Amino acid sequence: MKWTDVQDIAIALSEKHTAVDPKYVRFTDLHAWVMALDGFADDPNRSSEKILEAIQMAWIDEAE
Repeated sequence: MKWTDVQDIAIALSEKHTAVDPKYVRFTDLHAWVMALDGFADDPNRSSEKILEAIQMAWIDEAE
């Protein structure tokens, strides 16, 4: 996965962090959790607030 795979990342996060409400995740934690996902292989510096926000919104949708 890469940073642009927003939906895939959101699904993986929802499966890995089942007890977490994505509405309250800090971007610093979100960045670290994405980097730790199995199958994630992208440059940590390619992330941005816009990408993290898109991942968070997709994760919220996935959780509902």
